Amino acid sequence: MELFLLVATFFGTLAIGVPVAVCLGLSSLAYILAAGLPVVIIPQRMYAGMDVFVLLCIPGFILAGNLMNFGGITERIIRLANALVGWMRGGLAMANVADSMMFGGVSGTAVADVAATGGVMIPGMKKSGYPADFAAAITAASSTVGPMLPPSVPMIIVGALSGISVGQLFLAGAVPGVLMGLGMGITCYIIALRRNFPRLPWQGWKELLAAFLSAFWALAMTGLIIGGLLTGVATPTETAVVACVYAFIIGAFVYRELPIRAVPRIVINSAVSSAGILALVGFANVFGSILSSERIPQLLVTTVLAITDNPIFVILLINILLLIIGMFMETIAALIILFVPLLGLATSVGIDPLHFATFAVLNLMIGLTTPPVGVCLFVACNIARVPLAGVIRAVVPFLISNIIVLLLVSYYPPFATWLPTTLMGAAAP
Repeated sequence: MELFLLVATFFGTLAIGVPVAVCLGLSSLAYILAAGLPVVIIPQRMYAGMDVFVLLCIPGFILAGNLMNFGGITERIIRLANALVGWMRGGLAMANVADSMMFGGVSGTAVADVAATGGVMIPGMKKSGYPADFAAAITAASSTVGPMLPPSVPMIIVGALSGISVGQLFLAGAVPGVLMGLGMGITCYIIALRRNFPRLPWQGWKELLAAFLSAFWALAMTGLIIGGLLTGVATPTETAVVACVYAFIIGAFVYRELPIRAVPRIVINSAVSSAGILALVGFANVFGSILSSERIPQLLVTTVLAITDNPIFVILLINILLLIIGMFMETIAALIILFVPLLGLATSVGIDPLHFATFAVLNLMIGLTTPPVGVCLFVACNIARVPLAGVIRAVVPFLISNIIVLLLVSYYPPFATWLPTTLMGAAAP
């Protein structure tokens, strides 16, 4: 009865539009009251979920991304992306993808990508003759590349949950992230040929060099992060702090577009964003501990293994489950609740933990652009001022492209494990 109340409260509140963190908290509260347990369990479990050292990366990287964004990074990256691919048929759409790949290396979150670059790219694409629904769709879809590239907030969460090296997780997502970008770029080109989308004139090598030099210090932050992790000079948390200092210096003294008086507001906004993520982490930990007490993870593993213990079919079942979950649940909540039990299932049939973590995160990134809870879709629709239904139709080719990449990464482990194994040694146990 208590478990039914937990599930019914969660999906009931989710269906009426209550934020996911609140849904998790209310459903956990309903279970605890029905079971006659002390309510103090909620703050205890919340604190236990948030009291993980590596989670300090999250506010650090969010602040660094915001400092760089306010410091003029967005316009410089868009200029470089246009210079690189804007001259091709449908080049502005491909520049949108390239921009997301570069911006994602700074922000680490998909929603930040949509909000920051969508405000520039979507009006620009509309003005150039692209349909508004297509402009919103490619902006939302391309934003999912960002969290696959370092720094990545979902990868930090996975590292905190599993003990897998965050540095290895950052590297593991790099090749799949590039594959996603290439896949969506090719899709843009095919659609552009069929629909005769416009292209920008070639701006010359001089402009390309100037655009690269202009964006160099922004893009170098990704190199700073990876370099610190690879050399062992800094932990992920220390790297996040260094990135904040770097972002401040570049924005305020190199680009000279970050007003000192704006820094307190940026810090407050970053703290609010970080608090939202950590509150979600805390409530999801309460919810997940209830599921564990009801032995739901063990039941899940037993049920799947009763069907098959073939790794090929287990990967397929996991992907189907995560694709469905991603349609209804926010990425971080889904990871906290499902990652550990699914990791146990994956390792029981011989799947490498680093490989599993990579395709699990990639899978949930796809969920950011699938209705009914496709957060990036809603943000892009608001910017483009178009109905959701048209954007959903326009995003389907990009969903297909990303699912193809998901299958490639799922069934060919070196796409995930080769880079971290080569640069940092054996994959995490």
